Amino acid sequence: MQSDAPARPTLADVAARAGVSASTASLAFSGSGPVSDATKERVLAAAADLGYAGPDPRARSLRRGRSGIVGVVLEERVRAAFLDPVKIQMLDGITEGIAPLGAGLLLLTDTGEAGGNAVGIESAPVDAVVLVGCSPRLGVAVEVLRRRGIPAVAIEGAAGEGVPQISIDNRAATRRGAEYLRELGHADVALVTLPFDADRTRGPLTVELIAASTADTASERLAGAREVFPDATGRAAAASSIEEGREAGLALLADPATRPSAVIAQSDLLAAGVINAAEELGIAVPAELSVLGFDGIRVDGLQHDLTTLAQPSVSKGRAAGEAVVQLLAGEPGESVCFTSTLHVGDTTAVPHPARASRATR
Repeated sequence: MQSDAPARPTLADVAARAGVSASTASLAFSGSGPVSDATKERVLAAAADLGYAGPDPRARSLRRGRSGIVGVVLEERVRAAFLDPVKIQMLDGITEGIAPLGAGLLLLTDTGEAGGNAVGIESAPVDAVVLVGCSPRLGVAVEVLRRRGIPAVAIEGAAGEGVPQISIDNRAATRRGAEYLRELGHADVALVTLPFDADRTRGPLTVELIAASTADTASERLAGAREVFPDATGRAAAASSIEEGREAGLALLADPATRPSAVIAQSDLLAAGVINAAEELGIAVPAELSVLGFDGIRVDGLQHDLTTLAQPSVSKGRAAGEAVVQLLAGEPGESVCFTSTLHVGDTTAVPHPARASRATR
């Protein structure tokens, strides 16, 4: 049965109505050739009469062999990602970095949940992918993209040969922060970490959990802290969020007999959650508890200037976008490692005398 729907007007139809060749009509639309203003106006007027909106982008993509889309894979749900200023800053940087491509961004999530985005990564129409976040599922995503022959760039985490890595000095930066706490006099320090495994196991830091880690960022930051406080233990969070930090903080701080004098959190959102937990328990920050974060972001609702390791999130995203441009040009993408800086705020101080005396026993 034939369709009664009118046929979509073509560029040839426009050219015929305007009395020009198809190539001239194409140049009039693209603005890439020597077409007089009068001819361009005639072509555009003919297009308006026919209801022609321009060349079909799908056909153009097929001719170029590209979709004009760069995928960005997040480790959590999009809503959660947009609550994290670090992710937003990195997305801003990625957009700047891929600007020469004129490409759009497609956000994908890889939470590892049943019914999640595994199919999306398998079939998303993308030219390249940026893997964002300190994800313990990085290896899974890289393997999928390798099978599809899609170039990838990883922000955090060693993804293997051929995948440019945009990273920061996680271990060295955390060590600097830990050394600062030690200089203040802290000896009894606990940790609140990012997830170590694909299941995002929440709970005490165990030897088994750490040994089975698939998350480079969490492991490197842990190693940096333990270079200064080798016996430091703590809790692993299921995500970088204020609520996860609060839960870990309540578990670490509830018992006065085992309460640390300082907490090193592996993100500013986790640090803010620890501070919220301390306030709920009536523990003064920093008089009774010092808290150190990592990221250098402004956390909404936090009534403190957080002491933290500030990382250049926009620059990381921009470097990832630039690496995508290099890969799509057939060049090896450049790996870059950025340096974080210690920002001393009002959430750290010398330990409370009672804590200091307990630590020296």
